[in-house]
Amino acid sequence: MGKNERITENIVRDKLKDLGYFDDEFLKVEEQISHNKTIKNCLAKASKNGKGAGKPEFIIHSSLNKDLVIVIECKADIKKHESKEKNKYAEYAVDGVLHYAKNLSTAYNVVSIAVSGQNEKELKTSVFLWAKGTNSPKVLVNQYNNEIDVILTFDELFKLASYNPDVEKKRYEDLLSFSRELHNYMRDYAKLTETEKPLLVSGILIALSDPAFSVNYQNYPFSILPTEMYEAIRREVEKAQIPKAKKQNMIQPYSFISVHPELAKLDKKTNETPLYRLVLDIDEKVRPFITIYQNFDVIGHFYGEFLKYTGGDKKALGIVLTPRHITDLFSKIAGVSSANKVLDTCCGTGGFLISAMSEMMKKSKTEEEREHIKANCLIGVEQQPNMFALAASNMILRGDGKANLYQGSCFDEAITKEIKNLNADVGMINPPYSQKGEGLHELDFVYHMLNCLKEGGIGIAIVPINCAISPHPMKETLLKEHTLEAVMSMPDDLFHPVGVVACIMVFKAHQPHNKNEYHKTWFGYWKNDGFIKTKHLGRTDLYNSWQEIRDNWLDSYFSKKEEPGSSVMKKVTSEDEWCAEAYLETDYSNISQDDFEHELKNYMLFKLLNGDTDD
Repeated sequence: MGKNERITENIVRDKLKDLGYFDDEFLKVEEQISHNKTIKNCLAKASKNGKGAGKPEFIIHSSLNKDLVIVIECKADIKKHESKEKNKYAEYAVDGVLHYAKNLSTAYNVVSIAVSGQNEKELKTSVFLWAKGTNSPKVLVNQYNNEIDVILTFDELFKLASYNPDVEKKRYEDLLSFSRELHNYMRDYAKLTETEKPLLVSGILIALSDPAFSVNYQNYPFSILPTEMYEAIRREVEKAQIPKAKKQNMIQPYSFISVHPELAKLDKKTNETPLYRLVLDIDEKVRPFITIYQNFDVIGHFYGEFLKYTGGDKKALGIVLTPRHITDLFSKIAGVSSANKVLDTCCGTGGFLISAMSEMMKKSKTEEEREHIKANCLIGVEQQPNMFALAASNMILRGDGKANLYQGSCFDEAITKEIKNLNADVGMINPPYSQKGEGLHELDFVYHMLNCLKEGGIGIAIVPINCAISPHPMKETLLKEHTLEAVMSMPDDLFHPVGVVACIMVFKAHQPHNKNEYHKTWFGYWKNDGFIKTKHLGRTDLYNSWQEIRDNWLDSYFSKKEEPGSSVMKKVTSEDEWCAEAYLETDYSNISQDDFEHELKNYMLFKLLNGDTDD
């Protein structure tokens, strides 16, 4: 009896049924031909013999996670599973499915599954991932780097595909370009203020977490969409268990959505309102990103991007959001685990708390431990009502909403008392950068954060370099009560386009620096993080060098290495400069004749321009 491809297809169809593919309302399983317009276009010229449309055995896509498509190709004979060159598309399962994937990868991340065999026992399955916009496929592996050789549920495949670096990088780039489009659309069509833009994005994302709104928003009449959305936000906030946060304070900043005249204005050309268009786009392009990359402060990302395009107002200049790779670095410097409690007294949109939570989750082993982290181990304070609403929405969007969030000044006596009682042992802050004529200095925030930690706790702050090199009475106060463990000089353009040069300070709380006359502080020269300024993506890890650089930095920090040109141990007082540049030995071995002449020319030019050529 000859081998029959229908038998293989039936085995696969039964497998898909068992794995719930046909029961999921968001999944569509199609055979041979797709009714999805984009998929249809991609396969229009993808026939295996080069004539006409490609017709895979199965095409699977989701209305929730729209950037992933699964294609399955079957062959009856396991000898026809894969050819040596993978170029016999009509004859072999792997060759054929990768041919379809290549065509689909212009618009999607594609999981390609090749199946051959006539019964469960002999069945052969190969699974590949062709990341959107890349030139070749990769064998799909799990988190332990083992190859996947069976069909998994859609959610499992989606998750595994998401951890592929090419997929993550492309999704991030898409998110960046979408931020720009979104900003321009909000400015031109929705007429929103700077404050309202990030609030609307977070409001839409919260509303989309509400099942009723998520399923029905496309069917609401345009006139009631704003009210329905505001109600969905209210329901989600009421449901969230955010201790200390006053629910009303969180909901109030979103009230403009239900009454904003431009959001509900019908565009005659497109026959839709700006709010409807925004909900649709954010549902498709941002929501999947949030559900996958839990350690990413998406709200902070949009806030930062919107600020970038407008330059922000004078007040906003004091708010400089910490880049994601630096918030992650803080968690690694502190070595956070589920045994710690992390405090951010100027939490902004919650970037440090999100990174800390992600690091803790990675190290946790049980569901009980994870619940404990969400409920007890994250503490944030934010004074600005709008920023507080953004931080709270960030917590809700992570499906936990249990961080201890306080709205008000971190210097408020009642808040300070409550925070101290929570016994945090790790503090992380990026304080508001002081403007001329303002009372509070960045070091006042650092001092207060350290005072809120228990004895021996680690406090880490990123502050302008002036705090380290200029005299200030707070430097003396800090060293009287806490120990300066380390200071790292950061890249000059870290906060691009804001021109602030920063350093990271690491303190040990409530152990006076001055008491130990032999104590030396470690100074690191961390000026190159591998990020490159690009026109459309801002500072980005273009050559994927950050991970290696970060690991070298951390190794150097934890082992307190002293290396010419990059790190040094030095005994310092409040009178001294707290930065590596003041104490580093130059590593002359890397200096060439060209370097020397270049510096000499620069020096002569400097003298000439300053009218000083006497010596």
